[in-house]
Order: sequence, then structure tokens, then C-alpha cells
Amino acid sequence: MNFVIITGLSGAGKTKTVGVMEDLGYYCIDNLPPTLINDFIKIAQSTEGKINKICAVIDIRSKDFLKQFPQIVRELKKREDINIKIIFLEASVETLVKRFSETRRKHPFDETISVTLEEKIKEEMNCLMPIKEMADIVLDTSNFKVQDLKRKIIEILTLPKEKALHITIITFGYKYGVPLQSDLVFDLRFIPNPFYEEELTLKSGLNKEVQDFVLSFDETKEFLNKLMDFLLFLIPYYIKEGKSYLTISLGCTGGHHRSVAVGEILSLKLKEKGFNVSVVHRDLENEDRK
Repeated sequence: MNFVIITGLSGAGKTKTVGVMEDLGYYCIDNLPPTLINDFIKIAQSTEGKINKICAVIDIRSKDFLKQFPQIVRELKKREDINIKIIFLEASVETLVKRFSETRRKHPFDETISVTLEEKIKEEMNCLMPIKEMADIVLDTSNFKVQDLKRKIIEILTLPKEKALHITIITFGYKYGVPLQSDLVFDLRFIPNPFYEEELTLKSGLNKEVQDFVLSFDETKEFLNKLMDFLLFLIPYYIKEGKSYLTISLGCTGGHHRSVAVGEILSLKLKEKGFNVSVVHRDLENEDRK
């Protein structure tokens, strides 16, 4: 089980980091008390592998954080069934003052400890120094944009880059409209239609006979080759920019034959390249098959 703990200074970007972790498939929980870490891990392990990547934000908001956290982490690092990584986020005093001023959120330090916002930030920095020294990775987010943060997190977790992007292939019929969530749309109505073949009319693109028919044309083969070349060129740039999801929509007239067949074939080709792919045949259940 991979267990990532996000900690660090208030306002350093822990909430945005949780969003990145969720995009990478981690089950996340914010403001987890240190005393509940082991219970949280047990619950995840009880899912028998369904939840094997977890992330928790644990910080100064929790009571007795400074006392309990170091010992609990030391115990966790001795376990062989957990791969634990601690990411400590920080930023400059000036950056944190600006962020708190912009969001108008209250710093978790009580005013009895320090009065001004700058004093609270500096006091928190001092208090968290032992936690920072325990961290596997320390990130200064002062000049980070969200894309920068995502790229860095992916690098830290040594996640294969092709797995950092989830590709969804949607097949559809133009008569029912183009999927609104599409990033890339390809019109397959140039391929001869299996609907007009008597033995294929009532079958769908999930059927091997229909797929063989669609693939029997040179234009289909050339299209798939050029599309794969295009995607293999494009996807690394999407990943570089921190994109987590890519939706490729393939359309034909009714969304039953050509788009479904090509969608299945394209999915296999992308999976062979190591990409994380799912397929949705949006209009397959509609009655009009043309």
C-alpha cells in the first residue's frame, strides 16, 4: 500500500495538493488526526486492494500534532506492508501573508500565541521544524502554479507518466449530438457503413465481424495509424502540462457500428503502449442503428 502524508505550513498548498492526489487515483482525507492514522490504514486494507493508494493531510490543526505525529510515523516506517512518503509543503513568509490576505482565511494559530499574521507564520515555521526534518520531500510552493505542483508531485511519486493521464474513449452517434466533455473529436463517417451489410445490420461494433469489416478498408487502417502517431505525439505534452484526463470522442451516424469498432481497436492499441484507458459506448443502446 502506498501511503502519502501531506503536511507543512498553513497556506502552503495542501488543499491543492489533495486535488492533485485525487486526480492520480489516491483516496484522500483532509485534517486526519495522527491518532487515527492506523485506523485509516486498517480500513483501507480491509478493502482487499480496492484502496491501495491513500493520502492524508495531517497538520497543525490536529490537537497534539507535534507530540503524536513523529512517533506514529517512525512506527509506520518500520512496517513492510506500507510504502510511506511524507511531503512537507512550505512557502516564504511574504507568499503566505499574501495568500492568507487574498483568501481572508484565519490562520490556525491562536492569537494568544502570536498576534499579527506574520508572527503566526514565523511561529508555525519554528514549531514545524522537527516535522520538516522528518519529511522525505520538502517543496517550496512560493512560485508554484497548479500545473507546476502537479508535475512535481508526479515526479516525486515516480509514477510512470503514461499512467498519470487517464484516457476515456467515447463513441457516439452524430444524430444524438457530440459529447460535451470531448477534448478531441474524430468523424468516422468516411468509413463504409456496416449497417448496409445484411449480415451485420443487427450487430454492433463490439462484434468481431463488424470490426473485421471496418478494418478491411485501407482508409480505416491509414486513419488508425495516423491517429496513433498523432496521439503519441500529443499525449506527452498533455502530461507535461499536468492534464489528468483526456477524452477522445469517435463519432459515426448512429453510434453503433463504425465508432464502436474503432473505439475498441484504438483502446487496445493505447493499452499496448501502457496507457490507462476506458471506453464508453454512449449510444449503443439506442434503437436506431443506422
